[in-house]
Amino acid sequence: MKSWDAGVSNRATPALPWKAIHNILPHFLCFFRLNLEGHRPWMRRYAHSLKKLIRIGKDGFFEGNVGDAIEAHEWKCVRTVNGIRIFEDVDSFKSEKGVLLKSVGVVDANLDTVFDVVLSLDRHKRYEWDMLTGDLELVDSVNGHYDVVYATYDPKHLTRWQSKRDFVFSRQWFRGQDGSYTILQSPAIHNKRPPRPGYRRVRINPSTWEIRGLNEPLDSNAARCLVTLILEIDPHGWGKWKKNDHSKFEYTIPNALLCQVAALKEYFGANPALTCDFSTNILHSKSSNSSGINNEFEDGKVNEEFYDATAADSLCKDEDSDDGLELTKMDGKVNLKNVSWAVEDLALKHNSVSVESNELDDKFSPISIDASQFHGSMCQGKDETDVNCWASPGGQGFMIRGKTYLHDNSKVMGGDPLLKLLAVDWFKSDHNMDKVALSSKCLVQSEAGKKLPFILVINLQVPAKPNYSMVLYYGANRPIKKQSLLDRFIDGSDMFRNARFKLIPSIIEGYWMVKRAVGTKACLLGKAVTCRYLRKDNFLEIDVDIGSSSVARSVIGLVLGYVTSIVVDLAILVEAKEEPELPEYILGTVRLNRVRPDSAVPFEV
Repeated sequence: MKSWDAGVSNRATPALPWKAIHNILPHFLCFFRLNLEGHRPWMRRYAHSLKKLIRIGKDGFFEGNVGDAIEAHEWKCVRTVNGIRIFEDVDSFKSEKGVLLKSVGVVDANLDTVFDVVLSLDRHKRYEWDMLTGDLELVDSVNGHYDVVYATYDPKHLTRWQSKRDFVFSRQWFRGQDGSYTILQSPAIHNKRPPRPGYRRVRINPSTWEIRGLNEPLDSNAARCLVTLILEIDPHGWGKWKKNDHSKFEYTIPNALLCQVAALKEYFGANPALTCDFSTNILHSKSSNSSGINNEFEDGKVNEEFYDATAADSLCKDEDSDDGLELTKMDGKVNLKNVSWAVEDLALKHNSVSVESNELDDKFSPISIDASQFHGSMCQGKDETDVNCWASPGGQGFMIRGKTYLHDNSKVMGGDPLLKLLAVDWFKSDHNMDKVALSSKCLVQSEAGKKLPFILVINLQVPAKPNYSMVLYYGANRPIKKQSLLDRFIDGSDMFRNARFKLIPSIIEGYWMVKRAVGTKACLLGKAVTCRYLRKDNFLEIDVDIGSSSVARSVIGLVLGYVTSIVVDLAILVEAKEEPELPEYILGTVRLNRVRPDSAVPFEV
C-alpha cells in the first residue's frame, strides 16, 4: 500500500469526464468518417451511447464535482418524490454510525431569492412552503451571518400524537466567491428559550442547505438554481423505510426536512413573479457581542461522527490529444474496439499538469534540499496512523485551470507541487503573530534556510483564545525566473498579490457538516480576508488574518471544534488569468492530520 501522504493515489477511479469527451469526440469523428447508421447492431449501440454521453455532458443538471478539490462521495439515488431526488451516502450507510441523505431539486428562481426565502422569518411566507419550521422566532444573532431561532410545530400533521413540540437550532450562512450559498443548521441550547411547559423539546437533525446557480444558455432570460438539502439521520429507521414503503419514516422530522426542497420548488412554481422582496435584516441584523452569545447558548452535542466515502466523484480532464483510441480500418469502414474504455483512458492519460512551467530559472542547476536540516514545532507524519502531524501530498486531489480554461472553463488534475514543503510550525500567542520569518529562531534565518534560492512562508492566523498560527515553509531548488508569473507575484504590488493568491481546501476525513462548511472551492484569500506581505532577502511571507472576516472567523470556529478529528489537504496557487500563464500549477500542498490545539508552542518575538 502506498504511503498515506501520497495524495489521492489510493482513491477509486474517477467517473468519466464529460467535458473531455465533448471536446475530444468531434475531432475523433471528423478524422474517421464513421458510419453511425452502420448495419451492425454493436455499431449502432456505440453510436447511441456516445451521443448520450455528449448530451449528458452538455446538460446543466450533471451531478458531478463542482468544487476545485476531488470530493469523496458516493451518492446513490434511492427515491424520487414530488419532483425531487433523494440520495443516500452509500459508505455512511455501511458504517452503521449514521446515514447522510440529501434531496436535490432544480428551482426556477434566482439563487439570491431562494436564499432569502429559506432564511426568511416571515410567518406568512413560510406557511406557503414550510410544514415543519413555519413558525420561526429569532432568538439571537451575531455579525449578520449567524443566528439562533426557536420554532414550534403541531405534530398532528406528522403523527397521531397530539403533544406539541418545539426546538431551538442555530443557522450559519455564507456566500462563496462563485455566488453560491451554504446554510448550516445545527441543534442548539439557549438560555432565552428554556424548555417550555406543555411542549416536548425536540432535537432537530443537523442539516445544510446548498444553493448554486445553473448555467443557462445566452439566449435565455430564465434564472434557475440547484438546491440541495443534506442531513444526518439514525441508520435504523432509514433502513426500515427503504425496505418497507409503509414504515413510519414518512411521518418523521427528517422526511419533513427532505421534502422542503420539493416545497420550495412548488412555491416558486406557483409564484413566477416572485422577487427578492423579503426582509433583509437577516443579512444585516444588528450584531451582538460574540462572546456574550457564547455565554448564553451552546451548540447541541453530536454524539457520533460520520465520514464520507473515499471514492472520487468526477474529474474534468485535458483534451488536446487522441492517444489511446484503438481503431482499425477495414474496407473503408472503421472498427471500434472498446470505444467507451478508449475514451475514458484517453482523458485519464492527460490528467495532470506538469510543474515544468518555466517558473524556475533553468540556467541554474537545481540544488539538493535536505529535509533533515529543517525543523518545525509540528512533526512530520510517518504513516496514516500518526496524529498531530503534517505531510506533503501530491496535487492529484485538486482541480486547477487547464491551458484552454479561458475558452471552455476546463480544469485538469493538479500535478506535483513546484515548491517543496520544508517544515510546519504550530504557534500560540495572545496577539496576532506577524512577520514570523524575522524571528531569530525561524528556519528562514537558519544557515540552511539562507542557502535556499527562495522560501515562501504562509502564516495562517487562526483567531481564538489564545490565537494560533499555522506556519508553512516552502522552498525552491532554483532561483525564480525573471518576469515569470511567480516572480511577478513575489515582487509585485499587494493589489496584484491579493488578486492572485489562491487556496483550495479539501477535508479528507472529518465531520460531514465541517466538510460542507469548508467546501472544496478555490478561494482568493486576498479578496476574502486581510493578507499582509513581507518581502525580504530570499523569502516572501504572507500573513493571512482569518479573523479579519466575520464569515471566515465563524467557519474556522466550527473547524476548531472538530480539529482533533479532521484530516485536511490544502493547495496553494498563484491564479492564472491570462493565456500565457496557463495552465495553472500548484505552488505547494500540505496535509494536516488531526491537529491538537494544546500542542501549539508559544511564539517568541
